[in-house]
Amino acid sequence: MVVVIGGTGLVGSHLLFELAQMENQIIATYQTGSKIAKVKKVFEYYDSANFSALFTKISWKKVSVNDIVSLEEIISEGDEVYHCAALVSFHRKDFNPLMKINREGTTNVVNVCLEKKIRKLCYVSSTAAVSAGSDKKVSEETKWKKGPETSGYSISKNGAEREIWRGINEGLDAVMVNPCVILGAGNWSESSLTILGTIQNGLTFYPPGGNALVDARDVAKVMQKLMKSNVSENRFLLIGENISFQNLFTQIANRIGKKPPKRAVGSSGLNLARMIFGFTYLFSKKRSPITYETVNSALSTVVYSNEKCKKELGYEFHSLEETIDNAVKGRVK
Repeated sequence: MVVVIGGTGLVGSHLLFELAQMENQIIATYQTGSKIAKVKKVFEYYDSANFSALFTKISWKKVSVNDIVSLEEIISEGDEVYHCAALVSFHRKDFNPLMKINREGTTNVVNVCLEKKIRKLCYVSSTAAVSAGSDKKVSEETKWKKGPETSGYSISKNGAEREIWRGINEGLDAVMVNPCVILGAGNWSESSLTILGTIQNGLTFYPPGGNALVDARDVAKVMQKLMKSNVSENRFLLIGENISFQNLFTQIANRIGKKPPKRAVGSSGLNLARMIFGFTYLFSKKRSPITYETVNSALSTVVYSNEKCKKELGYEFHSLEETIDNAVKGRVK
């Protein structure tokens, strides 16, 4: 049996589509039932002729990573387990939930996998767990550094990785992947796809920093490749292309048919926007989209290496143009 913990997210939906073409029995977990229908739409986008038959291979279970009993009910001896569930937030008020879900939840997954003697575990980490503030090209060997500007999300994912390594030391066969910003078919109001929604609504400025981008299809394919290989006790950065925010926003705007942002905004402008948004959202139930952490990220440029994945796995990533085109065409509403 193949078990996907966290099947309704951007990575989970793409992974399930890949697995459904190879496997006959898949268990996938969810938290919000309405998101399952959106996963089916992703299937339909990628294979309009066979999506329904592929989707029926999945047995959906409502399971929390903080509920050990429910984890024990879906994981059995010899299973392949993909752990994709996570909370992504850059709000300081979410530090405790981040640690509860990302680190403690991963502790629970590791413990159950050890108890059940599964075949192999693949954990979806993040580039946030590899480096914080490095001024060099970041690789799998880069040491994580905690500083005053390190986000709670980064701390929680690094802590989760430590639990994976602990499991490996106790006999667990496991691998990890560290994707950067992910784009793929899905809802533009969720996860990293909000970049597309924001540009669709009109964006006149761009921050001075940069990051890296990877195609969700590549993340899913590498995960599956690793699980079927003899590779163990290892992790791989999943990086399609390093790019400035100006270049990224311009290419997305051109593909959507919107005017590219022309004005750069620096530290003072971003912090002013953060304060304005903070005041605007103060009396509403919604969270401000701009925080200290997102401002710091927008101002910094981190360059990541994908050489290990390319050399050791022989994998070639989709181009930036292919990734953007796929994400635009695959919009799910």
